[in-house]
Amino acid sequence: MSARQFDNFRAESLFCRRCGEARPVRERLLLVLPDRELHEYTCQECGESVGTREVNAAEQVMRREAARSGKGPQVRIL
Repeated sequence: MSARQFDNFRAESLFCRRCGEARPVRERLLLVLPDRELHEYTCQECGESVGTREVNAAEQVMRREAARSGKGPQVRIL
């Protein structure tokens, strides 16, 4: 397996310390910066923060282009 397969990884469930087991999570946008976005995962049961995810600007551009064209992410070689 290639590490690139996990470039756009999004969690559906994570371990919650308060609940004591893996629980479904919600992702919410915390902060938008010029070069990246910060997201937080919270437990759907108790609302405890259980993790974060950082998305860099290049990933955002690829995601927007894929949404516009209806195709998956592509690599541009210059």
